[in-house]
Amino acid sequence: MLESYLVRGLKAGLVAGVALGIFVAVLANPMIAAAEGLAGDHGGHHAGEGGHDHGGHESASGVLGVVSAPLISVAGGVFWGLLLGVVTFGLAFYFLEPAIPGSGAVESAIAAAGGFVTVSGAPWLVLPPQPPGVEQALSTDARLGLYAGMMLAGLTACLLAGYAYTRLRDRGRGRALAGAAVPFCLLVGLAFVLPANPATQSLPAAFVAAFRAQVVFGQAMVWTLLAATHAWLSADTDETTTAGSVGSVPSDPRPSSD
Repeated sequence: MLESYLVRGLKAGLVAGVALGIFVAVLANPMIAAAEGLAGDHGGHHAGEGGHDHGGHESASGVLGVVSAPLISVAGGVFWGLLLGVVTFGLAFYFLEPAIPGSGAVESAIAAAGGFVTVSGAPWLVLPPQPPGVEQALSTDARLGLYAGMMLAGLTACLLAGYAYTRLRDRGRGRALAGAAVPFCLLVGLAFVLPANPATQSLPAAFVAAFRAQVVFGQAMVWTLLAATHAWLSADTDETTTAGSVGSVPSDPRPSSD
């Protein structure tokens, strides 16, 4: 039983991962390169005053970067999609499916929404995506710890929301939705009391906003494709199982004439 869940999660992750890899190659990598170029231009005047010539080294590293960086980032996108598919729609969905409201495509959509909140949405409340060249106040270790803590808080909020909805569903849909919204309100409130991470950057505000938008869009696209593919695979499996049950020939209940 678990194996079928893992296989569906792996297939859904492959579809989402390939799409993310293409997205990274077409949009994300050029935007990162543009951010690095803008940051480099800002510091180029100070570097030029030193009179040092690093052209040969920069040329060699640039050739390697052009070839390897896109391939690594695209492969990373594919791997990320596979990881999310296996963990979320393989393992987690197997154990949590009875507690997820709805059925079919609704279950897949709710699982994807919970995954997005856990992995990205909750941490972004305190650590929004930043383009290259941005100096952040908190150290790397502090940011990693904060990110992990917000992931745990996001997962807890999703589980509590599902529990509240299930408990209040008999009292009306409105009350159930209101109860499910409470954990997410507390999650937002938590973000306000955690340490701030002010950033210093010289990039235009419009570029930073566009960079963050493409990151959010990329992750939302991944979770949407995961949910849609998983729902399609689950429906296909259910139809196959139903067809097999209907098509089976029951044994003849009549006694033998022998």
